Amino acid sequence: MNKTNKYLFIPLGLLSMTALSGALLMSNSVNADNDSVVDEINITVPVSCTLSGSGMTSHTASIPNGTYTPDIGTTTLTAFCNDNAGFSIYAAGYTGDEIGGTNSTKLVGTSASNNATIDTGTNAGPVSGNDTSNWAMKLTAVSSPTPTYPITITSDTSGSFSSYHAVPSEYTKVATRTSGTDIGQSAEGSTLTTTYAAYISKTQAADTYTGQVIYTLVHPYDADPIPPEPITCSPYEICYSSNAYNAIGTMGVETDIEYDGDTDGFKISLLPSNYSRKGYGFAGWNDKYDYSGTNYGPMETITIPMDETTFGDAGLSLYAVWVESAGSIQNWQGCSSLSEGQVTALTDERNDETYAIAKLADGKCWMIENLRLDGSATLSSQNTNNPSLPMRIINTDGSISTANNLSPTYTSSWNPHMYMSDNIWDDWALSLLYTGATTNRATSPSSVDYNEFYSYGNYYNWYSATAANDRNDEKGNNESTEGDICPAGWRLPIGGNASNISNSDFAELNIALGGTGTNSDSNTNPTSNIMALRYRAYPNNFVYAGYFNDQNNWLGEKGEYWTSTTGSYKAVGYLFSVHNNYIYPGTNVGNKGTGNSIRCITE
Repeated sequence: MNKTNKYLFIPLGLLSMTALSGALLMSNSVNADNDSVVDEINITVPVSCTLSGSGMTSHTASIPNGTYTPDIGTTTLTAFCNDNAGFSIYAAGYTGDEIGGTNSTKLVGTSASNNATIDTGTNAGPVSGNDTSNWAMKLTAVSSPTPTYPITITSDTSGSFSSYHAVPSEYTKVATRTSGTDIGQSAEGSTLTTTYAAYISKTQAADTYTGQVIYTLVHPYDADPIPPEPITCSPYEICYSSNAYNAIGTMGVETDIEYDGDTDGFKISLLPSNYSRKGYGFAGWNDKYDYSGTNYGPMETITIPMDETTFGDAGLSLYAVWVESAGSIQNWQGCSSLSEGQVTALTDERNDETYAIAKLADGKCWMIENLRLDGSATLSSQNTNNPSLPMRIINTDGSISTANNLSPTYTSSWNPHMYMSDNIWDDWALSLLYTGATTNRATSPSSVDYNEFYSYGNYYNWYSATAANDRNDEKGNNESTEGDICPAGWRLPIGGNASNISNSDFAELNIALGGTGTNSDSNTNPTSNIMALRYRAYPNNFVYAGYFNDQNNWLGEKGEYWTSTTGSYKAVGYLFSVHNNYIYPGTNVGNKGTGNSIRCITE
């Protein structure tokens, strides 16, 4: 295989495997001499690399002050790639909760009474005139057969432990395979073992000190690793990191956060994500880069106690939580194997968008990201939930055509209502896609008051949402359509009139989250705000994307999601509406020409 400029970046602890699916191209030709059919099969096998093992996340030991203790823990890595371009393994040491940005590796005291940071020395052990705490690593490749991983990190020759080297503070190449192929994790010579040691200064207080090593496989062997971006916040600010070298998009910073008088502390609504990453679903934010902290929904409201001194010293850094795709979303059968709250990710084969998926409190599996299906996708009965095709669509110039694709508009300069007589919608589908932030995620906002986020997804009028299945004038209240634009095997949630919601998916989720399953308004039911918080919390992750009606409305203030249920007359369909002041669990109605968000479910 020819070497390319692309490479695989695999930080352990964040993911254990990256694999790209292959393509099979076949052609038949006839041999003129004997009229036999010759099958010519051309197979393209893309690069597939795997690095498995674990970082140094739990190795601790009681080390007497002034002594250097080897063998406090080991990590065994197994790696292979299926081509001849070779690969390299990099390592970097971190503190317990920092991803980088320092000039030296550090150890951090974990007790409440002593959490001071200790700089490490430049050598593996104490040297004359230098009594600085540090920790070290010793790398060992297999000895028989010939090691396939030449060790590239230089061993320190000073001190008593010459086979050890101080843990690098930035990504440093520790082993290289320049050519050859390892096939399968049982391949000989595919194992690299690291042993750790530590020295604690004579002057350091007795305590437990922890460190972490993150390993990265880079393909091909001569490529440079690009670590996740470290972020540093100012006091009383919230910063957002993409937490991946290949994520697209930028984020602003929440600034000027002030105490609002609540006795519990600072109440802050987080920003939705403006990041995307090919092959990964976005599951929310975490306050630790390695996901070892607390997960938050994209727009969750969090409380930072008044006595949280860190927030006043260094703000709050949040990192995107990425979940690698487990396969196709079409006809997925894995919901029963998930436990409540468990998250996975699946890829829509229609336009290669990956969505985070979770089993929520109602026992059903939901997309926990808004649908981003666009006009480039071709719908069929094989990849879409029973579509009525072809759809009749209204073009941006007002003309009517038919297609198996959604009709997008990128401008609000025209109003589709003008093409409807007396504002009464015809019984054939006028299918329209209103593009949201998915086309603008790479912009560079100067502040947090910009209106578009990738988490908002796209907006769909009723006829797009139902894949043109709503064609019958006689459909009555609470009757659901036969199909929609959800992936095959998935569907739009069921809604209904507030007096008849026994089969409403949104009502069932509302009850499972602690609500009553009925409409709530803060003027009569103060629990509506509590329920709004629960909907936005991880892993439910509903966002306030507003809606599109000639322009974007209510961005960041409420969410409007289509159900599959028709209204009492043909101009409206039922909606799930969530706002801090009210909850309509699939019982609100909206004009079918309005663009709303979509979440798909399966069981």
